[in-house]
Amino acid sequence: MDVEIEVPSHFLCPISMQPMKDPVTISTGITYDRESIQRWLFTCKRTSCPVTKQPVSGTDLIPNHTLRRLIQSWCKINSHYGFDLIPATPRKPVDKFEIIKLVNDAKRHPQNQIKCLRRLRSIAQASDWSNTCMEDLKLFEFLTTVILSEHNTGSVTEACDEALFVLHHLHCMDSVLSNALLRASGPSRPESTSADPACVASSGFALLNALLHVMRFGNVQSRSHAITLLRSVIKMTDPAQISSITPELFNQTVRILKENVSQQTIKAALELVVEIIRWGRNRIKAAESGMVLVLIDLLIESSDRRGCELMLVALEQICRCAEGRAKLVEHAAGLATVSKKILRVSHVASDRAVRILCLVCRFCASYGVLQEMVEVGVVSKLCLMIQIDYSERTKERVKQILTLHSRVWKDASCVPAHLLSPYPSL
Repeated sequence: MDVEIEVPSHFLCPISMQPMKDPVTISTGITYDRESIQRWLFTCKRTSCPVTKQPVSGTDLIPNHTLRRLIQSWCKINSHYGFDLIPATPRKPVDKFEIIKLVNDAKRHPQNQIKCLRRLRSIAQASDWSNTCMEDLKLFEFLTTVILSEHNTGSVTEACDEALFVLHHLHCMDSVLSNALLRASGPSRPESTSADPACVASSGFALLNALLHVMRFGNVQSRSHAITLLRSVIKMTDPAQISSITPELFNQTVRILKENVSQQTIKAALELVVEIIRWGRNRIKAAESGMVLVLIDLLIESSDRRGCELMLVALEQICRCAEGRAKLVEHAAGLATVSKKILRVSHVASDRAVRILCLVCRFCASYGVLQEMVEVGVVSKLCLMIQIDYSERTKERVKQILTLHSRVWKDASCVPAHLLSPYPSL
């Protein structure tokens, strides 16, 4: 007989309502699991206590060792009921004074920079980081300066590799990175300019070029970290500068997508593409870089919902230009892969797939393309969509496609008999 064990209420984190693995107490006297309260304070940027609603003074998280030992003992006693043992020792908090010493030493003695960065890397892997704490210690500014100092020499320095690794593990917030860019771009810049969007955009474009250099000449890990950081940088870059991005950025993004290092890296690259592709002639640059072919190949193998949605959003944007549509039609599995994702992934994916097919049917529907759409099952999938309960806007696009080419498709065996009579006025 199954026995249900009730976890003592004071062992549960007030945010996640799960047993705490690393209980810490904030200034209001309430104890939370470290991961949950850090997400609340630093990622969600909240300034009040979730329980008392009082303002949180300071960001120090004090470990509650007594409660931790009690939870450990309880989990050990009830381990046969499926409760996992929490680690014997929590990840230690960052020693602020050591960070200050390392940053100052690296600035004053350039010959010690690599040694200091290696130490920061080991701390990043073994300690808990706070974005706010690290911003106060000017760590982001220092790391950004190291990356900006990269020269176009055909290689990436070890210092840049280490700085990228640490920045990646810090999960730097956009606002923090913005302040770091301003300080790094000009030591004598007055504080009053800290909110100047033009200054942030200019500094962001400089960092974008530095990261592009890393994507060209860095190792696999550094390129992966660079593409992740680029997502934040691009949000601070002026649209006019995004429009003038060199085609090399798309070439290197395609290279990273082909390497398929990890799902996290692929999603970061796709989010970057979706963000920059709508500006200027970037759709054409993406098409000419081979982006369409890579996206189709990834779609064939991908079963991740968010990944598929991003791929289809990017494809739809690229197919808004003639070059993009031509590349899609040229791919032997292009139309079949897009239609296959309809009704299989999500409403967002289905809507984007229909938009892609609509663009193809409106602007490059040769007789050969229309016949291929019948042979690979695109038309039968579209006929299915208008018969089920789905978004009216998406169904309207499907009807437009079927009406537009009704004369070619009306004799196709995949079209149900009861749908033939409404042609061409579906």
